[in-house]
Amino acid sequence: LAEAGVPVTVLRAAIVVGSGGISWEMTRELVKNLPVMVVPRWAGTRTQPIAVDDVIRYLVGVTGNDDAKDRVFEIGGADQLSYKGMLQGAAEVMHGRRVPILQVPIGTPMLSEWWIKLVTGVDATTAGNLIESMGTEVVQTDFSIRDVVPGEPMTYAQAVRQAIAED
Repeated sequence: LAEAGVPVTVLRAAIVVGSGGISWEMTRELVKNLPVMVVPRWAGTRTQPIAVDDVIRYLVGVTGNDDAKDRVFEIGGADQLSYKGMLQGAAEVMHGRRVPILQVPIGTPMLSEWWIKLVTGVDATTAGNLIESMGTEVVQTDFSIRDVVPGEPMTYAQAVRQAIAED
């Protein structure tokens, strides 16, 4: 579209926390089904999950906004967490307690794919693609979206509470 001259606004997000988001669904099912977790080294990678309502707020805010045309914005929630931290945070909201999580320095992507498929029902190909991306830190470094669409995003705990209420 941009190459054809159509004004485009791009919003880049890491993990969207809300009903239907595959990363969120995977996190929710892991926390729901496992009283103890063993996670590979990629669980230490930082990310910046964002509530689906904040994504919608940004989408509405940039629509028809001349200050947003032909720009790329990074969007993220209030918290930067590791994947392990996300699992802990979801467990605290869902169960009112921390879940024991042991992070190990090994773990093949294929083993992780099949384990996630078994525990969450997410198909192995989708799980594999998500796991492959989890080795890359995805945190917001540019906050210019807040100049165009004012307001503070939700914390991860707020996003989790909202996602659970919607399920």
